[in-house]
Amino acid sequence: MAIKVGDKVPSGTFTVMTGDGPKPMTTDELFKGKKVVLFAVPGAFTPTCHKNHLPSFVKNLSAIKSKGVDTVAVTGVNDVFVMDAWKKASGGDGIEFLADGSAAWAKAIGITADLTERGLGVRSGRYSMVVQDGTVKSLNVEEAPGKADVSGGDALLKSL
Repeated sequence: MAIKVGDKVPSGTFTVMTGDGPKPMTTDELFKGKKVVLFAVPGAFTPTCHKNHLPSFVKNLSAIKSKGVDTVAVTGVNDVFVMDAWKKASGGDGIEFLADGSAAWAKAIGITADLTERGLGVRSGRYSMVVQDGTVKSLNVEEAPGKADVSGGDALLKSL
């Protein structure tokens, strides 16, 4: 069953790139005591993710943070090296890039996309959410993986 507004986020661990290499980041480290905008993409460098979804958050980052958001983060079912390369290639400084290489987080919250027919395996569904101290306050899930309308940075900013 998919996560919904009012639910606590499940415990889990992402991988992030640091100056010392890949390191784990727990959901407690990410969410505890903070207001976090988390958005998810099926895959780094894929067309909608790279040309539409991520750029909408890069463009709106300052405005989103001005609404009392502590962290803006993106997760995708890619390894930490791909997520780090995507951050560097996209100008995503200021956004936390969270690798969910085995789709453990996507599965734990119940928002997945089976893209096996396209050679991509099980990926995250596309969504954005606002999480306050570990509780989901808003959730915007796209109906189709090729769209980034309700989950994009413009729509999220308007909802804050």
